[in-house]
Amino acid sequence: MDIQVEKLNLIKWLTEVEEPSVIKQFIALKNEQQKDWWDEISEDERAAIEEGLAEADRGDVLSHEEVMAKYQKWRSK
Repeated sequence: MDIQVEKLNLIKWLTEVEEPSVIKQFIALKNEQQKDWWDEISEDERAAIEEGLAEADRGDVLSHEEVMAKYQKWRSK
């Protein structure tokens, strides 16, 4: 199967579709295939990310050097 040929055949066919329900099915399929990772993570993960962004907005951040110094003991030798 030549995937590029199949895609072109689908595009051609889709341009000729007049039935709204078929178009809605394709839109639903497209939306299902393009799920946002944000919707896939847990509430705790979302909260942690939002808190980190709020801290950054407040300027409550550490430089790369400060982080590396703080976690020096875990760096590989």
